[in-house]
Amino acid sequence: MGRTLVLAAALLAALGAPAVPAEPLKSLASVQGVRDNPLIGYGLVVGLDGSGDQTQQTPFATQSVANMLTQLGISLPPSAGQMQLKNVAAVMVTASLPPFAAPGQTIDVTVSSVGSAKSLRGGTLLMTPLKGADGAVYAVAQGNLVIGGAGASASGSSVQVNQLSAGRIPGGATVERSVPTALAEGDLLTLELRQADFGTAQRAVEAIDRSFGAGTALAQDARVIRVRAPAGAGAQVAFLARLEAVDVTPAPAVAKVIVNARTGSVVMNQAVRVQDCAVAHGNLSVVVSSQPAVSQPGPLSGGRTVESRTAQIAVSQEGGALQGVRGGASLAGVIKGLNALGANPQDLVSILQAMKAAGALRAELEVI
Repeated sequence: MGRTLVLAAALLAALGAPAVPAEPLKSLASVQGVRDNPLIGYGLVVGLDGSGDQTQQTPFATQSVANMLTQLGISLPPSAGQMQLKNVAAVMVTASLPPFAAPGQTIDVTVSSVGSAKSLRGGTLLMTPLKGADGAVYAVAQGNLVIGGAGASASGSSVQVNQLSAGRIPGGATVERSVPTALAEGDLLTLELRQADFGTAQRAVEAIDRSFGAGTALAQDARVIRVRAPAGAGAQVAFLARLEAVDVTPAPAVAKVIVNARTGSVVMNQAVRVQDCAVAHGNLSVVVSSQPAVSQPGPLSGGRTVESRTAQIAVSQEGGALQGVRGGASLAGVIKGLNALGANPQDLVSILQAMKAAGALRAELEVI
């Protein structure tokens, strides 16, 4: 009878535990070396409606215009450095060069003001070389900006929606140089898990061996997996297409609570558990007020009126009754227990830290 109860309890626990769904290997890992490469460049945006850089605050914008005109064969007087250009803005242009990008392809670019320009709406980016970390030019950007915001001002009042000092140019850069990408070293491919985990690495190896045969994959550590692949670029591409489609059941996630101390946001995953505990939390508020007081001298006293201020300080503390938080075996139970406290997100951060110190919170507490 006792053994039957134990087996029944184990079966109920197994049925109640949330099952981790299988995912394609390409959502859990990437091929080593196959990655984006950041690009950056400095350029000018023209055609603005008087919302460009101010010359006194952004002198390098005027210098850039003068240098560009000189390169185009236009002679400028010595006083050209003091030009008042309200329709030009100095910008930084950024982009990501995707793997296997070939010359002639186009990529999206982001244009951001670096000066005092109020808006880039309606502007056109002039030809801007985009360089990589090695200083070589990999793409050239040019085109009309797309700004997602809008704004208007008159008589000292202004209204603005979203950001006006940054925008994008879809397909605004043309690739001029490709980055060589080697898929494999001989007959070995290297996979990198996006999150290091020994359990997930071992499960990935077992799934690959079931699909391609024993000994195909070997986990080097919690992140890197070595896979034997056929030789030849064409055969490797076909092998990778099949490899990325292999279903892998990742290991259960580590219980973790993420707290954003700046905004008070609290995010927890489904592995978080709470044990029975008692929590009392009160709010302390201090209010300091100042009232003006005027001392008026008597008639014919020869005195003068003196203004002073009277300060009042009030300290109040709301009583926090001791409340019980029932332990939860699921995320829904944890949320129900914490909501019973009636605390706001800022107070919840302090409560979770105290519960972690008391051993009632079974999760890693990470503050970002």
